[in-house]
Amino acid sequence: MNPTDTLASLMAQANRGGADIVTLRAIVEETTEVASDRVLERFGLTDPNAVNDLDELRELLQAWRDAKASAWKALIEWAIRGLLAALLIGIAVRLGVWEIL
Repeated sequence: MNPTDTLASLMAQANRGGADIVTLRAIVEETTEVASDRVLERFGLTDPNAVNDLDELRELLQAWRDAKASAWKALIEWAIRGLLAALLIGIAVRLGVWEIL
């Protein structure tokens, strides 16, 4: 019996005899199983390689996040270096170092 048939029989049972808590829990459990199977099928994740594909996607996403963080860090470091260089040039101009050179 597939999950859809099981769900249909549980719904019929609940309709006939009133729904006790065990039947309701079984309905919820079967419903979630059927729904999750449908979602996986729609996303194309029902094949045996789906786990490997998801692992690769997670690794790719982590690599992207690492690269983005490194790029921001490098940008900030270069901005600080530029500001410090401008500050040193400003101090040199104020002290008249250009006239000595």
